[in-house]
Amino acid sequence: MTERFDCHHCEESLFGKKYILREDSPYCVACFEALYASTCEECGKPIGCDCKDLSYKDRHWHEACFQCSRCKSSLVDKPFAAKEDQLLCTDCYSHEYSSKCQECKKTIMPGTRKMEYKDSSWHETCFVCRRCQQPIGTKSFIPKDNQNFCVPCYEKQYALQCVQCQKPITTGGVTYREQPWHRECFVCTACKKPLSGQRFTSREEFPYCLSCFCDLYAKKCAACTHPISGLGGTKYISFEERQWHNDCFNCKKCSLSLVGRGFLTERDDILCPDCGKDI
Repeated sequence: MTERFDCHHCEESLFGKKYILREDSPYCVACFEALYASTCEECGKPIGCDCKDLSYKDRHWHEACFQCSRCKSSLVDKPFAAKEDQLLCTDCYSHEYSSKCQECKKTIMPGTRKMEYKDSSWHETCFVCRRCQQPIGTKSFIPKDNQNFCVPCYEKQYALQCVQCQKPITTGGVTYREQPWHRECFVCTACKKPLSGQRFTSREEFPYCLSCFCDLYAKKCAACTHPISGLGGTKYISFEERQWHNDCFNCKKCSLSLVGRGFLTERDDILCPDCGKDI
């Protein structure tokens, strides 16, 4: 007795008929299409077994329906782009959505590498240094007046030169006597500590930190022997080539301040009139 060969779904005999195997089970064409055929995104009809099923991201089309949403040209075996669930040929996509190159003003085609900076775009080959015309690519660059420069060219053309090391100042810097310095180059002439952001003074046009200036050049107080800087409004008393801090100008015996008062001297000491009566 001949074994039966029926559709797995409707159980109609498949002898002499076209059928499709799915997971080792045979189906007649009608059942297979009803159960498993994809629906075309364009026309909404099933994609039958005798049609080519074109798919993209879980969406399906008849071969004849696989078209550009704008110009209706076929996208079969052609590059295309997707935008908001619509498929577009490269020409239509470029016209609608692609960036324009800041340099050559031409469209940057989909799939083409582009360079972007602050809402502007360039073809990779158009993104070049304005001075040397070499491609910048992913290297550091500096924009100026709507033009881009590689770092070496910018330094040669625009950067100030430090008067100390003669190298370009690319960020920050200090101006002293109308001349530019790197922050790290602007140091105390004596101890070489950085002066940027610190109080300093100068002698013969050379900068000094306050500590070094006082140690090297300030007069010493006759009482405490510490330097009298004279900086920042510091007040001091001077008498016969000797100097005192205001706070140190006191009677040697009773310690009364003699600032603005009369006083007497006994060798290196200063005395108030009362303490000096017995001299």
